[in-house]
Amino acid sequence: MNGSPSQGVDRTGAQVSDNQSDLVILGGGSGGYAAALRAAELGKSVVLIEKDKVGGTCLHRGCIPTKALLHAGEIADQARESETFGVRTSFEGIDMAGVHKYKDGVVSKNHKGLTGLIRSRGIEIVEGEGRLVAPRTVQVGGDTYTGTNVVLATGSYSRSLPGLDVDGERVITSEHALTLDHVPESAIVLGGGVIGCEFASAWTSFGAKVTIVEALPHLLPTEDEANSKQLERAFRRRKIDFKLGARFAGVERTGSGVTVTLESGETLSAELLLVAVGRGPVSAGLGYEEQGVRIERGFVVTDEYLRTSVDGVYAVGDLISINGGPHLQLAHVGFAEGIQVAEHIAGLPVAPIDYAGVPRITYSQPEVASVGLSEALAAEKYGADAITTVTYDLSGNGRSAILNTKGAVKLVAAKDGPVLGVHIVGDRVGELIAEAQLIYNWEALPGEVAALIHPHPTQSEAIGEAHLLLAGKPLHVHD
Repeated sequence: MNGSPSQGVDRTGAQVSDNQSDLVILGGGSGGYAAALRAAELGKSVVLIEKDKVGGTCLHRGCIPTKALLHAGEIADQARESETFGVRTSFEGIDMAGVHKYKDGVVSKNHKGLTGLIRSRGIEIVEGEGRLVAPRTVQVGGDTYTGTNVVLATGSYSRSLPGLDVDGERVITSEHALTLDHVPESAIVLGGGVIGCEFASAWTSFGAKVTIVEALPHLLPTEDEANSKQLERAFRRRKIDFKLGARFAGVERTGSGVTVTLESGETLSAELLLVAVGRGPVSAGLGYEEQGVRIERGFVVTDEYLRTSVDGVYAVGDLISINGGPHLQLAHVGFAEGIQVAEHIAGLPVAPIDYAGVPRITYSQPEVASVGLSEALAAEKYGADAITTVTYDLSGNGRSAILNTKGAVKLVAAKDGPVLGVHIVGDRVGELIAEAQLIYNWEALPGEVAALIHPHPTQSEAIGEAHLLLAGKPLHVHD
């Protein structure tokens, strides 16, 4: 249990009350609250400090509200296309007030449930902005909280580009996009990664004309190239424009919106510009470096066990760079890291996370889902002659035909060895990637997966069919 507070003074001479506990967590997002819940389960006294609302970016400004918008867009598309299925209906437009009521209701329900769960575990929630003032002490206002261990979990923010000022009106980030009171007539999306593609998809479903500007050669540039090309074909069918290998040069605000200039000299005009060029770590001004925490490019550097350079201080989530390398900024990664840290602190045996084995999903229409290595990364790691690939087209899948979706399952495998990567495109395929995660992480052989009987008619059969093909005994596949 938390110890009795002791009295002292801060560096300005003001009275402060120090509260002792086993674990102090700075940041109540996915990684922070997961660490709190698991540590409490393990009998630790926990203080969770959050300046906004528990749940963090994911629940309030990221995963949950954006997927609610995407689902509203899916309903709009279904209304437009209902005659394809013999259903007569009419589409009268988007009521953004109604969309927000639905979206905010989902967020509120989840937030209330999460808050109740945290309090039920005996975790003390401290509302306020915290700062690391000693290696294992966080100050919030006039109080300090000292733990046997500390977890830094302060998350990330929407980045911009040098010289590109976000005004929240004509030039916006995803946070602003989530609260727009109308559907923009047109939009330019700067960045063809996950966030950019999801908003481009949702706005197109709502009726906006969207153009994506991406500096790299493909949309979703970290995905297997085959997945990227499948998405690009789907976006062309949906009349979503995109400029690939196009670098941003500048933006001018006009009476009717914005004009974006590319380095090639080409100009694009729209009602607004969404800046979706990634997320940066929230670490500045929080006392980390002053207390000896190693920082690189704003990220807190940890080892594979998520320990920082300061003894007893861990870090999780979007904030970190593991051994100075890139790190997946995903809510479910934060959950896993929070659990790992809590168990490591409790002295339980833990294995470092294999980040290649973490499922990745883009919730556009169609969805893009993957786990494991892309063909390019597998060839780089094992040699091009040591791997093999197959692709199973969803046109052979009955459930996908019922849903009227196009796409494919691509497998990357070691020759005469395990599956190294699973890459899928199609509506609702994000629900398939959990099975693919087991295949990759358990180093399954193609024949072992091919022997599993998948229920018919489901999209999951596409996983089985792809492995039948890889095992040399294809079923619903044309020669």
